[in-house]
Amino acid sequence: MILLAIGDVSGGGGMEILSRHLRSLKKMYSADITVVNGENASVIGASPDQIKEIFDMGADVVTLGNHVWGRRELAERFEDFPYLLRPLNMSAELPGDGWTVVHTRSGKRVAVINLIGRVNMNCLTDNPFVAVDRKIRELSGIADIFVVEIHAEATSEKVALAYYLDGRVSAVYGTHTHIQTADERVLPKGTGYITDLGMTGPIESALGIKPEQAVSYFLGGLYQRYESAKGPCRINGAMFEIDDDTGKCRSVSRISVT
Repeated sequence: MILLAIGDVSGGGGMEILSRHLRSLKKMYSADITVVNGENASVIGASPDQIKEIFDMGADVVTLGNHVWGRRELAERFEDFPYLLRPLNMSAELPGDGWTVVHTRSGKRVAVINLIGRVNMNCLTDNPFVAVDRKIRELSGIADIFVVEIHAEATSEKVALAYYLDGRVSAVYGTHTHIQTADERVLPKGTGYITDLGMTGPIESALGIKPEQAVSYFLGGLYQRYESAKGPCRINGAMFEIDDDTGKCRSVSRISVT
């Protein structure tokens, strides 16, 4: 089974390059399931229309993160998108859910679980380790293969989660930092891992926004509403090859397309 995971889609440029390349990437890698993090489609958050567009482009599952409520109108539309996930370990009182099960063409049942970290994320959430543990137990017998996304700032938290789940899930990958890491590997017990998929958005930017805005912020300037940078864009992500029978990951490959 091939899992194609695409890093945080940022702004109009990210949406545009995704629309041009996602279907061809799925075909190139013979992807059985495609997961796209879409929480920055509006730079801060994503609108219902943008979420629909990402699904129309070919995503099977769309994940979110700390900017899930950046476009508040999305809160009332979760029921329209059964494969749209917000972090599992956010309050159960909030709209949406943090997991789903997708059936592949071969009949495999793939559970996708969306988590958010707690280190330097300024979010009131449950412990992601405890939350994912509970959910894996609940889905035992319901899913054949488990995929976990951890939307987090701290690399240490992401790596620790991966080792905690090693051998129990097929893949763990990180999102949020918008910088693709070069540490893709298969862990000792068979879980595929990469600390961060990277960003789908403008290359000449500071995490997707205009560089001058980031510079102004760090120089102590007045707050400005973030604006998406212009210019050429890149798709970042990763491809995980997973053994259908054992659920163990065979290989992980970074993806970078301009």
